[in-house]
Order: sequence, then C-alpha cells, then structure tokens
Amino acid sequence: MRMEFLQRSFWAATRQDLDCFVVDNNGFILISERPQEVGRFLGEVDGALMTQLLSMGVFSQVTMYDYQAMCRPPTHHHSASQPLVSPISALLTATRWLMNELLLLLLEWRAWGSWRGDHGAEAKTVFHHSHKHKKQDLLQPCDTAYPVFIYQTAVREANGTVECRACQKAFVMQQVPSSNLLLLVTDRTCDCSTFPPVLREAEEVKYNTSVKCDRMRSQKLRRRPDACHAFHPEENAQDCGGASDTSASLPLLMLPLWAWVLPPQLLQ
Repeated sequence: MRMEFLQRSFWAATRQDLDCFVVDNNGFILISERPQEVGRFLGEVDGALMTQLLSMGVFSQVTMYDYQAMCRPPTHHHSASQPLVSPISALLTATRWLMNELLLLLLEWRAWGSWRGDHGAEAKTVFHHSHKHKKQDLLQPCDTAYPVFIYQTAVREANGTVECRACQKAFVMQQVPSSNLLLLVTDRTCDCSTFPPVLREAEEVKYNTSVKCDRMRSQKLRRRPDACHAFHPEENAQDCGGASDTSASLPLLMLPLWAWVLPPQLLQ
C-alpha cells in the first residue's frame, strides 16, 4: 500500500476539525494533515499530548548512550573580556596572520604560473572558508546520552484530557491492529502552547578519571545472536538470515576475462 493512498483514505475517514496523527511505537509521526510534521517526533509537535501520554504510561522514556559521538570542546572563558595574551603568543599570532595575507596576495597576483582564469579566486574563497571555520568545526570524541520513547504494548487504547491554561484538550489513542502504529485524535480548538516541547536532544556525559576507566573495562563487544527470533506470529523464522546462503555467479565472474580475451571488434 502506497503512502499517498493511505493518507487519502485516512483523511477521508476522519473529521477535519480534529488533529489526527498516526505515529509509530517510538512516537515519530507517519501521517499528519500538515506535511511538515511528517517524520518529526510527536513531542516536538505537541508537547502537551506527549507529556500526558508519558504520565499515563502509554510511552516510557529510556536513556540510550552513544559511545562514538562527537562533541564540541568546552569553552574555558566565562566572561566577555579577552584573555591575557603573552608576548610570544601575540608574536606567533601576528606572524601567522602575516603569512596568511602573503599567501592571499600571491593568489590574487596569480603568482602560481599554471593557474589562470578564476582559479585564483576559487582558491582564495576556499582558503577564506577553511580558515574561518577551522576553529568552529573542531570536534572531539565523547559519550552522549539521549532519551528514547517506547510504546507500551499492554496499553491498547487510552483517552483523557490535558489541562491547559484556559481549556481542556481531549484526546483518544487507539492501537492499529497487527502493526506498531498508533492512531491519535486530539482537539484542535484548545491551545496548549504553554506546555514545553518534549525533545530528544543528546547531552554529553561527563566522567571523572576513575569512572571513565571502569566504563572502558566493562564495555562489552557486540556480537550477533546465536539463534533467529521471529517477532510476529505471521513471520516465517526459516527465512531469517537467508542472505548468507547466496553465492557468486560463475558467468559474472568470467565476464571480465571474456572481455579481455575477445577481440576489440566484437565488443564494439
């Protein structure tokens, strides 16, 4: 079933004075009346509804860790004033600036003999861009923690209201049979923008020396499962992992050899 047909059928069967969403088991919107909301997390679009679903146990929050993340280094200056610079550091900075200006001057005068036309301008633009963003793009390896929201399959349906500032926002949740999807219908007329959004932002995990060493020792290597598991009653577990049984085709392996042996006239 194509997504466009599913969306047309969905909007034909629902009332347009309501906000209707189809989300997956991690809270990401698959169908919405507003195309810019498709693919986004429900908590970013409707923080009031996601907060209520979390409090009712429809979704649970789990903290996940990324041990191969990249973070920006911390800034050590907490004031707007410039730090004190030693004379040697100032001299090195001035020398570096002078060398950069001389290099740009050589590029402008096309002193590199083989470069003509717009090559000098292109090199100057690339140099300016790389020099400007050199310090801004520096990243360092780090560990980050980020929240993941998981639907609790024991809750098949739920309904309730969200107490907003001047109104009550009613909603209904229904699990779509034989899928990991949820249908959410909410009241569009009630404004609950006072609720903050529920975000999935990653935060850097800070370790001291001893804790970091313990984590490195306890980190286990990942390996594939010993057996194949079917996650749905209608799934055929015997088909799992069948890609490992594929073999190379002998005619395709011999094709480069034939192309080298045959005369060039036959290949034209």
